[in-house]
Amino acid sequence: MSLLRVLLAIFFPPLSVIDKGCGSFVIIFLLTLCGWIPGVIGALVILNNPKN
Repeated sequence: MSLLRVLLAIFFPPLSVIDKGCGSFVIIFLLTLCGWIPGVIGALVILNNPKN
């Protein structure tokens, strides 16, 4: 997880997970619409997943 990805996850969460797949982007986008904090947490969890 690079510093650029973390900054993107904080300021615009859907953009940080764009290369993880369409499903991840949609989920993070919906979480961000529900609130900024859930979007940031979801993006950081997806970015921190070692399997991807």
